[in-house]
Amino acid sequence: MSYKAPLKDMLFVMNELAGLADINLLPGCNDATPETVKAILEENGRFCTEVVAPLNHEGDKQPSFWHDGGQVTTSKGFREAFKAFGAAGWQGVQHASEFGGQGLPKLVATPCIEMLNSASLAFALCPLLTDGVIEALLTAGTEEQKAAYLEKLIGGEWTGTMNLTEPQAGSDLALVQTRAVRQADGSYKLSGTKIFITYGEHDMADNIVHLVLARTPDAPQGVKGISLFVVPKFLSNPDGSLGQRNDVICVSLEHKLGIKASPTAVLQFGDRGGAVGTLIGEENRGLEYMFIMMNAARFAVGLQGISIAERAYQKAVAYAKERVQSRDLSGSAGPVTIIHQPDVRRMLMSMRAQTEAARALAYVAAGAFDLAHHENDAELRQQHQAFYEYLVPIVKGWSTEMAIDVTSTGIQVHGGMGYIEETGAAQYYRDARILTIYEGTTAIQANDLVGRKTGRDGGDVAYEIIRQVRGTVAALFTAGGDDLSAIAERLEMAAEALEEVVAYVVANLNSDIKAVFAGSVPYLKLAGIVLGGWQMGRAALAAQRQLQAGGGDRDFYEAKIGTARFFADHFLTQAEAYRLAIVEGGDSVLALREDQF
Repeated sequence: MSYKAPLKDMLFVMNELAGLADINLLPGCNDATPETVKAILEENGRFCTEVVAPLNHEGDKQPSFWHDGGQVTTSKGFREAFKAFGAAGWQGVQHASEFGGQGLPKLVATPCIEMLNSASLAFALCPLLTDGVIEALLTAGTEEQKAAYLEKLIGGEWTGTMNLTEPQAGSDLALVQTRAVRQADGSYKLSGTKIFITYGEHDMADNIVHLVLARTPDAPQGVKGISLFVVPKFLSNPDGSLGQRNDVICVSLEHKLGIKASPTAVLQFGDRGGAVGTLIGEENRGLEYMFIMMNAARFAVGLQGISIAERAYQKAVAYAKERVQSRDLSGSAGPVTIIHQPDVRRMLMSMRAQTEAARALAYVAAGAFDLAHHENDAELRQQHQAFYEYLVPIVKGWSTEMAIDVTSTGIQVHGGMGYIEETGAAQYYRDARILTIYEGTTAIQANDLVGRKTGRDGGDVAYEIIRQVRGTVAALFTAGGDDLSAIAERLEMAAEALEEVVAYVVANLNSDIKAVFAGSVPYLKLAGIVLGGWQMGRAALAAQRQLQAGGGDRDFYEAKIGTARFFADHFLTQAEAYRLAIVEGGDSVLALREDQF
């Protein structure tokens, strides 16, 4: 089975939960009408299903490979698919129209990104990194840099990369040693080694635009001495045509557990006198600018988790409906397909519920981003921005941890055949394993949630979100019915647990910082479960309204309520256990001395 875009669920979430109609009324968002958005998603779904999805398994079996001399050949079909991707305008969905983009809201781009990643995570990594370069240049680039690069990047003719990591500097960017020396003409010569560079070399585009963190000779130590530079693979001639090859070369590709078709490069800058680059913004503010890329990438990686969970769920459902094994427990005469077995149903419901909850939370975050950038009222913009920023580490951290669980469950549904590469189920598990690591590990996301997003404002944003959760609880109780009342009860208890954890973090961050951070990842997972459950509760309310109005697809809305009830029964009930682990478990995390391990 290949991939089928879940358009019905995507449109439901956009319209009922993420506020597409309100966003459509904002300045700069008027083109995002429901009819236009539906047409865009349908066409994107067709492209991803027909053009990209068939490349996924073959790309895993025949990865990109490196040639002597530094060239890289990507997996069969990738080059042609990427040309078609750029020509169709998919790179530019959310980017500025003045540089050739479509200028549509982030909420519209979000399902397009999800579908592309579901079709092939390895393929989608190239556009993901290019999106980050575009955002960084739009925010901090000079007019000359924007003119030189943006139209080509948005049009899909060129691609972009992020160059942070070095052999001695992983997550600790204070250790970056790549050197940048200013030249008489205002350019810089860069020298050094960067590792783990996604699509750092490939054959899918005419040029690659590297954004590189480096230090000038007189820069201060630590992260305050890092600058950001644009270093293209090919320099440009005065007329804009491609000129000579820059002094940057791919010296090898990494051999990886998953995303094998995506070339992860080791890049060497400056072996022949220095790679020519231009400074973005001001010297020593590079990390500030790079975070523009990283925040965009972190949200996108969260979507990758949702994407691959969706693909694994679809494959598991298809297998469960065709695999005949054992008898029905109710006493049928002969063997039945395994979807009749209660535990298989439990596994499929677990996969479905977590994926839908994470999708809803991510789309709501995307809607908040649009409101933060287009709302007329400055105070409302600030509120939406704070809400979005609180959600980003949760979308990244929780959704990717969820993806590992869901793809693992997908293998379990397949049984022994899931462990065999031929079925393709194992690839999703292997591909998903990187998601909790790159663009900031789950622990880094959790540290951000604790320190910047909770401790810095005394929990104000978190408490406001919990207040909104309780508003949904009240609406669920008012709506009544067994399912909605049960969801309300579970959500109310979960919100109470989250509130107690926020209070614990705020009260103890300064006095017992290690104990607080010992519970940082459980706090992130708790927040994901509660806020995901919140969105599932809102979805159940919306589905009930539609059923009462007699409109739409009755099976779809009944399934929405049933899935929300499952999430409440099986995931929101975990909230109290997380609360105990966070509030009372810090000391046991730190109980052993180093020599006792």
